[in-house]
Amino acid sequence: MQGVDGSGTGSPIDPPPAIELRSVTKTFVLESGEELTAVRDASLTVARGEFVCVVGPSGHGKSTLLNLIAGFIEPSNGEIFVNGKPVEGPGPDRGVVFQRDTLFLWRRVAANISFGLEARGVPKQERKATVERYLKTVGLEDFAGAWPRQLSGGMRRRVAIAAVFANEPDVFLMDKPFVGLDYLRRAQLHKVLLDLWAEGGHRAVFMITHDVDEALALGDRILVVKEGQIVEDVEVALPRPRSTYMITGEEASIIRRSVVLHFGDLEIA
Repeated sequence: MQGVDGSGTGSPIDPPPAIELRSVTKTFVLESGEELTAVRDASLTVARGEFVCVVGPSGHGKSTLLNLIAGFIEPSNGEIFVNGKPVEGPGPDRGVVFQRDTLFLWRRVAANISFGLEARGVPKQERKATVERYLKTVGLEDFAGAWPRQLSGGMRRRVAIAAVFANEPDVFLMDKPFVGLDYLRRAQLHKVLLDLWAEGGHRAVFMITHDVDEALALGDRILVVKEGQIVEDVEVALPRPRSTYMITGEEASIIRRSVVLHFGDLEIA
């Protein structure tokens, strides 16, 4: 009997990548008429269930790359696919967490997490169960009725992450979500994020960070973006869960060195 892949073996077709960019370029025209190319001929593939971290100097195209995948802006050239479908704008298959949380100040914590479910028309009882599950996962079940202004910065980030995951997107896009937080709070949020990611199983994460150690702690791969191009794509073959010892060990140091050298040979003090 012929299989679904047409081979006659009965084996299933491999699913398409979670994210695929084919020779993507993005050029902006400034008020002066000058053209600025923020992303230049970028090609990459992110598999389903893969956690990819993106690092690089500020102003070199990382956020533009994320915004292209999110569908907030269109490429000047090239093609972008999510789960095999062309990106033609924002969609529920992609969830985005920004550097600053985007909680609704007039909605309580549970209502913030429920917002996307309401917009999708999810039945009330299903919404309630989903919100309760994610509140428990991020450790905020006692704060369901709190207002955002009553939460610490770290708690607000947890609510923002839970709100995106509650919509169960296939691709999770994060733009420097933990910047400005102290080491302990970041470590706590890393665990929350990894627990939610592992729970989904098939979800891909594409996260921008300025912290190479954060990328080593979280990522399956680290991409280095410089002058709008992907100049390095390195696998982080460290076992999970990752301890502080692992990300300061010899194997991690080799990866760190290959990444930071792209920032230039800087003299420090």
